[in-house]
Amino acid sequence: MRPARALIDLQALRHNYQLAREVSGVRALAVIKADAYGHGAVRCAQALEGEADGFAVACIEEALELRAAGIRAPILLLEGFFEACELALIVEHDFWCVVHSLWQLEAIEQTAVAKPLTVWLKLDSGMHRVGLHPRDYQAAYQRLQASGKVEKIVLMSHFARADELDCPRSSEQVAVFEAARQGLGAEISLRNSPAVMGWPSVPSDWVRPGIMLYGSTPFEENNSVAERLQPVMTLESKVICVRELPAGEPVGYGAKFITDKPMRIGVVAMGYADGYPRHAPTGTPVLVAGQRSRLLGRVSMDMLCIDLTDVPQAGLGSTVELWGKNILASEVALAADTIPYQLFCNLRRVPLVYCEG
Repeated sequence: MRPARALIDLQALRHNYQLAREVSGVRALAVIKADAYGHGAVRCAQALEGEADGFAVACIEEALELRAAGIRAPILLLEGFFEACELALIVEHDFWCVVHSLWQLEAIEQTAVAKPLTVWLKLDSGMHRVGLHPRDYQAAYQRLQASGKVEKIVLMSHFARADELDCPRSSEQVAVFEAARQGLGAEISLRNSPAVMGWPSVPSDWVRPGIMLYGSTPFEENNSVAERLQPVMTLESKVICVRELPAGEPVGYGAKFITDKPMRIGVVAMGYADGYPRHAPTGTPVLVAGQRSRLLGRVSMDMLCIDLTDVPQAGLGSTVELWGKNILASEVALAADTIPYQLFCNLRRVPLVYCEG
């Protein structure tokens, strides 16, 4: 069988969740939307259910998959519902629901529900994606309370630039949120992964760790919390062919790399059809036979080439780590001009192999 695989360390996942709880000091919803950022939502939820305060997913389809797998913990729908008819399923399966638009509020008011809902009322504090306008926030809260269809309301917003620690935008958003919620006696949730890791003074009764759960940092600069994270996914494959090339020979599609000396080239069973970024350039780090080396030339659909010239112990069958505990996903993302989130979420075709440590 093709040797490409992604090892998912569930012990590291639990460690990272515990770290989020430790540094925030409050309850935490483990964000496992998009199939747990490519790590497998069901298995990740099962690994965390014994200690997680709850989970967060994007939509009801993702939440139903977790319930079908036996997950009984609270599950928050971060995008809320898309049609009023979903409210019956939300009640049936005891989901928590974000309300970010006035039409959703109106749908709750106009729909008969079998039991009261738990609503997370989202404010647009400056990201301008989804969320209620500050002028509508207090009235929306009062309408939900008056509807008789809501048991609990949590007040929330989302940061646009919390991964930029020297940017004042997050503080500005906090100020907008504080003004909008003045006088409302409800729990609040503001902090996502970068805010958990880099903005400890931001108030929150609930935090929503996402990328940090999977052991990757949202920051380009060093961060003390990031240094304590444990990578959860190790994407690896093997060398399936070795070429000895003289100087002046092209490697791969488009001759994007030409040997400048006699070189040993390793061909690895990994490509953009597996989710490895096609635009990763020559020099992107890899680990082969326990030693750091580099990508050479253009990534193709099923294969890529790496430099074995200075790795004499490497050869046919040698294991190659594309990212993981030695080659951090953030390193690869930086080289490929993308972010770790996209690397993880783009993973496909590669089997997930779960382990403990």
